[in-house]
Amino acid sequence: MSKVAIVILADTAGPGDFGRAVNGLMTAKEFKEAGDEVQIIFDGAGTKWIGKFNEEGSKYGPLFESVKDKVTGVCGYCAGAFKVSQDASDNNINLIDEYDGHPSFKKLVDEGFTILTF
Repeated sequence: MSKVAIVILADTAGPGDFGRAVNGLMTAKEFKEAGDEVQIIFDGAGTKWIGKFNEEGSKYGPLFESVKDKVTGVCGYCAGAFKVSQDASDNNINLIDEYDGHPSFKKLVDEGFTILTF
């Protein structure tokens, strides 16, 4: 069984960013369907996706919902910086602040996770 942490860093600014974020969710779905251990973390500008994927009529809202149970959280510091902490709260998604307000990627590596970034 694989252990994978998918980190979505892509901004919401353009189609390339959109593609990376969706590819991150698709990758999470593939690992989830295979029964692997998968975590999704939104970090940096990627924290803005929580609100975007949950907008009414979002084309990829159903994809996000299919893997939402694998979302470990969003970077607490970055969610504050990008003013999206409320989006996380509204969607029952944790703010992660393990290392100076940020997720601890060292912890994930120590736990045997492979980290994939999108």
